[in-house]
Amino acid sequence: MFVMTRTIRVEKGNSDKVVARFSEPSPLHEMDGLIDVSVMVNTRSKEEEEVVVIIRWESQEAWKNWEKSDAHIQGHKENRGKLPPAFVLGTEVKMYEAEVVKRGKAAR
Repeated sequence: MFVMTRTIRVEKGNSDKVVARFSEPSPLHEMDGLIDVSVMVNTRSKEEEEVVVIIRWESQEAWKNWEKSDAHIQGHKENRGKLPPAFVLGTEVKMYEAEVVKRGKAAR
């Protein structure tokens, strides 16, 4: 399994705007090899909020197919040169190969 995380730090009170964006229908959701997308919010800090998006793929190859897809490329062309909204303080992307996945009782 291949996992990509995107951590987006936003000004306090703005995480709902980021969650709404990732909740909209997208060509991503129709891609072969996509397992799921999870969006989590941390509002515990007094200064800022954090939205973490976890996208799980069957394989790195499946993710690469998304990256090369017309839908993905078109989405980036449409946003080229645009600055992120002013409430976004920073974004960090990380990628992982899942070495071990153990399902708990609730997932069986």
